[in-house]
Amino acid sequence: MKIAIATKDFTDVSGHAGQARQWLLYDLTEHRSSQLLPVPRRIDLNKDQVLHVFEDNEPHPLDGVDIVVAASAGDGFIRHMKKRRAEVLLTAESDPALAITRILAGEALPDPRFDITTTLCKIRDLFSRY
Repeated sequence: MKIAIATKDFTDVSGHAGQARQWLLYDLTEHRSSQLLPVPRRIDLNKDQVLHVFEDNEPHPLDGVDIVVAASAGDGFIRHMKKRRAEVLLTAESDPALAITRILAGEALPDPRFDITTTLCKIRDLFSRY
């Protein structure tokens, strides 16, 4: 399983996943519950690779991700990721490692806080291509 976390400066879980450029990618394919979390790969997307504008016409650094974690995301982003076969989990958890630990333990993530940009994204997503 691969989990990508939208981040701010690779330290905190970021809101507005569709605009996020910095991601932590945890490849948990070989991970066992008795092991420490693997060191995530840092992915710094170019402007044209940001998922909100990416055309899906070429390979993407987040291809093959099973789960995307962010503090907020619009409906268009969630639909886009579903087409890419990735589930989107939204959370108020700010620590990426703690979010991963909770997911692996089967625990619920804390619900995301209200974010006005998410409301604005919902309006924008009414006209989205996704």
